[in-house]
Amino acid sequence: MTRPSDEQGATTGGYSRRKLLKIGIGVAMGAGVVASSAEVAMAGGPNDPTSPTLATKVKNLTGPAETGSVAAPWTDLGIPVLCPNGTMLFVGGDTFNGDHVPHDGEPADDWRAPVGLRSSSADLNNLRIDGSVGGDHARSLVDEPHTPVGDKATTAIPSDVFVVDGVMYMHLMRGVIYDTHHTDFWRSTDNGETWEYLCQWPGDLHGGQFQQKTYAVAEGDYCYVLSTVFNREVESGMLLHRVRKDSLGNPDAYEPWGYADGDWRWNAPAPTTVFGTRKWGEICFRAMDGKYVLTWLNMNPLSIRAMVFPLPTSDLTRTLEQTMILPCAPGQEVANLVASPYGGFVIPGSTFGNFHIAVSQWYDPWNYRVMQYKINMLS
Repeated sequence: MTRPSDEQGATTGGYSRRKLLKIGIGVAMGAGVVASSAEVAMAGGPNDPTSPTLATKVKNLTGPAETGSVAAPWTDLGIPVLCPNGTMLFVGGDTFNGDHVPHDGEPADDWRAPVGLRSSSADLNNLRIDGSVGGDHARSLVDEPHTPVGDKATTAIPSDVFVVDGVMYMHLMRGVIYDTHHTDFWRSTDNGETWEYLCQWPGDLHGGQFQQKTYAVAEGDYCYVLSTVFNREVESGMLLHRVRKDSLGNPDAYEPWGYADGDWRWNAPAPTTVFGTRKWGEICFRAMDGKYVLTWLNMNPLSIRAMVFPLPTSDLTRTLEQTMILPCAPGQEVANLVASPYGGFVIPGSTFGNFHIAVSQWYDPWNYRVMQYKINMLS
């Protein structure tokens, strides 16, 4: 891993997302984001709402004080899923022990990915990590040896975790960070304690635009899947597929939504981007309150955004983009301003009137965490 000021690439001691986020922050600041004592800031993009979306930090979910007791003081993403037993599992990405995140080529201290951090309460007002998959030492949910590849190493980054009919599913992106060799899919029938391999997809499928997947579990027989390239420096379309709930582990069962013969339809010869192209960070797609919500890390300008729409096939190019979180300098955080933000996963139990997201942060070796934010005025 590297500090924000470092320009070198990844090492076997870790990797750097910071360089990419630094680029995004520079673009956002250049667009006129107020990063001082403003109570609310907006990106001012052409698709942003005319009134502000307010955000308030609820708490840190991870960090030395919050998750050090399970040997996971340093972790990110924290994709939240409501387990069948009523607990909330936060699935983290690259996770480390020790007194800081490895950087400058240091050897990684107890590097694991992914991990499962558990809150025995699923109440949005009382989330607190009080356990892990692994007990007092959070362990990797699946085998990931972090194999050296040149001066880098492989890892397993989760893009989504969700539940269908009492079974938990997890999608992972495997390979060197931002160079996905393949993705794989897993399921658990014991609340995330153990995971069974189901299938995988090649990293170059659909031009790489099927790497980062997120699933909306709809009423009826289908789940709907949005996907992009997993590389913040690469322009990517966003693809839509659907898959029957009883065929989630069958790669051939995923039906593309595409434009062909003058119209949009399922099982088109190839999927068509539903949202033009842009540089994407993390994405989260959910069915909620009879509608659908997409949250994502927008790279230019840097912000965590949301869209609400009635159908999975709605025209996203005509859907309002609502800015929830914006970047600021460390020490200037207030309301919806967050230093080096990413992630933005919807926390189960949210409604449009009480909307909560898991926001990650990483700007130096002592500030790498997952936080809970409440979003108000989401349209």
